[in-house]
Amino acid sequence: QVQLVESGGGLVQAGGSLRLSCAASGRTFNTYAMAWFRQAPGNEREFVAAIIWSGGSTYYADSVKGRFTISRDTAKNTVYLQMNSLEPEDTAVYYCAAKLLNYFSVYDRRGYAYWGQGTQVTVSS
Repeated sequence: QVQLVESGGGLVQAGGSLRLSCAASGRTFNTYAMAWFRQAPGNEREFVAAIIWSGGSTYYADSVKGRFTISRDTAKNTVYLQMNSLEPEDTAVYYCAAKLLNYFSVYDRRGYAYWGQGTQVTVSS
């Protein structure tokens, strides 16, 4: 089992920045990738960014490319999402997810076996 705990959400004005953190614990030694997804009211959960744990390769949704940066600290088993130039459209609950096996694309939520509880990000205009 892997436990994921997110932190860092909040309320920010458009153009501002936030950094989300996700601390992983438990059987993390065989993590293949970690990712951030988000879900706005009435919408499906959508991919935001992912990072391959061992090599550090990163992947982004087109809507956040150039504004968001995903990174990880392997010693702390923590993944981060630095969000800059935030827009009201970024308002959502952000979820951290862990992928242990290389099944499905990193963009596909079906490949992620473990999820955090979510943290709210609200961007005011």
